[in-house]
Amino acid sequence: MLTSVEKAGLAVMIFVLMFGMGATLTWTDFARGLKKPKALIIGFLSQFGIMPALAFGLARIFQLPDVVAMSLILVGCTPGGTTSNLFSYYAKGDVALSISMTTASTIAAVFMMPMLLLIYGSASGQTKFALPYGNIASSLIVMLIPVVIGMYVRKKNHRAAQICEKIGGWAGSLVILFLLVEFFARNNQVLKEAPFAVFASAVLLGIVGFLLGYGAGFFTGLTPKESRTVALETGIQNTPMTMALIIATFPAAQQREALLLPLLYAVFIVIDSVLVSLLFRFMARNEVASP
Repeated sequence: MLTSVEKAGLAVMIFVLMFGMGATLTWTDFARGLKKPKALIIGFLSQFGIMPALAFGLARIFQLPDVVAMSLILVGCTPGGTTSNLFSYYAKGDVALSISMTTASTIAAVFMMPMLLLIYGSASGQTKFALPYGNIASSLIVMLIPVVIGMYVRKKNHRAAQICEKIGGWAGSLVILFLLVEFFARNNQVLKEAPFAVFASAVLLGIVGFLLGYGAGFFTGLTPKESRTVALETGIQNTPMTMALIIATFPAAQQREALLLPLLYAVFIVIDSVLVSLLFRFMARNEVASP
C-alpha cells in the first residue's frame, strides 16, 4: 500500500508524535492521579474494559468482515492519546486526571493490548485472518521508547518539553492527514463502496464510548468533572498508534481493508469530540450556576 519512502516518512512522524506525547507526561502527574485512585481505576477499566467490549459487540452486531472486525477491535483496545487531554481542558474536565489516565493507559498498553486482542480475537472466531499478536507487542514496545525519551526531556527541561509537545501535536495531525490523503487518493472507490455497517461502527464506537464512559463515572460516584474526563478518555482513542500498528504488523495485502475503519473513526471522532465538549461545557456552566 505504501512505498518505502512513504513508510519511512510515516515512521518519522510516528516517532515525533510519540515523543511529543511523552513530553506531556510525567511520573508526578501519574502520582497525582494515584491520589484519586477511584477515578483512575474507573478510567482504566473504562479504557480497557468498555472500549474493547464495545468494539467487539459492534463487530458482531454489524457482522463485519474478519479484517475490518479486527481493526475495529484494535481501535477499541488502543489507549487514549493526548487529544483527550486537550478536549478535557475544553470540556471543563479534570486535566490532571486526564493526563494521569493517558500515562497509565499508554504504559499499560504494552501488555494489555496483546492480551485483549488475543481474548477478543479468539472470541470472534475469525479464521481467515490471523492477528500478529507478537508483532503488535514488539511494535508497542518500540513505540514506548520515544514516549520515555519525551518524559525524560520534560523532567530535565520543561520549556523544551513544551516545544516538543507542540511539534508532537502537529505530527499527530500530519499522520492522520497523510494517511487520509494517501488512502482516499488511491482507494477512492473503496470509500464509495464501503458498506453502511463500516461507517456506523466507526461513528458509534466513539459516541457510545463517551456515553458509557460518562455513565461509568456517574454511577460509581465520581464528580461531574471527573465523569466528563473519564468519558472523553474512554471515547477518544490514539488513532495514529492504531494505524501505525496496522501498517507495521498487518500483511500488506490486508492493510488497505484494515485501515478503512480507523481512518473513518479518526474523521468522525474529531467532530464528535467537539460536539461532546461543547455539551460538557454547557453542563459545567449549569453546575456553577446551580445553588
